[in-house]
Amino acid sequence: MTLRIELVVTQGTFALDGGAWDVENNVWVIGNDDEALVVDAAHDADAILEAVGDRRLTAVVCTHAHNDHINAAVEVAEKTGAPVFLHLDDRLLWSHTHPDYSPSYVCDQRRIPIAGTEVEVLHTPGHTPGAISLYLPELHTVLTGDTLFAGGPGATGRSFSDFPTIIRSVRDRLLTLPPHTAVLTGHGPSTTIADEAPHLHEWIARGH
Repeated sequence: MTLRIELVVTQGTFALDGGAWDVENNVWVIGNDDEALVVDAAHDADAILEAVGDRRLTAVVCTHAHNDHINAAVEVAEKTGAPVFLHLDDRLLWSHTHPDYSPSYVCDQRRIPIAGTEVEVLHTPGHTPGAISLYLPELHTVLTGDTLFAGGPGATGRSFSDFPTIIRSVRDRLLTLPPHTAVLTGHGPSTTIADEAPHLHEWIARGH
C-alpha cells in the first residue's frame, strides 16, 4: 500500500501576547490505506477526522505549541485514542491552550513509526523553544511547521522565539538535507531545500 501525505487546510485564530490573528493552517496526514498520523491538528477536528476516515490514527504530532497548531489536537486524540506528541521544551506554551491535558513528549532524533516507515524528529527551535521538523527520507520530504517557509524562516518577534536560534536550526538541521527534499510548511505553499538554501545569508541580513 502506497505511503502518501495529504493536506487539509483549516481556518481559525492564532492568539499570543494579547493579540489575535485570522490564519489558515496546513494540517498534514501521513499514512496509507490502513493507518495515518496527523501533523498539527489545527482548528477543525471534524475536518481532520474526515480526512483520516476509517484508518487507524497512530498519533497526533505537534510541530510546536502555538494555539493555532494544537487547538484541535486533544479532541482528535480523545475521539481516536491516539497519543499526542510534543517536544518537552514547548510544555509551557502547550499549557496555555490545554492546561488539563498532558501530551507525550518527544526528543531530537526520536523515530515515530507510521505505515511501514519512520518519521524522524528534528529539534529545530527558534520559532518556539520546542519547535520540531519531521523528516521522511523515504518520501524525500520534511515537514517544517513554522520553522521554514517558502521565502525564509518563521517569525521570531513574539514571546518564546529567538532569531539567531531559528537561523541555526534552519542552517544546521534543514538546509543540510538533500537539495531535492520537499518542504511542507505549517502555512502557505510548499517549497524545496534547493529553492531555499541559496537565500540563507539574505535572511540573516534581513533579520539584523
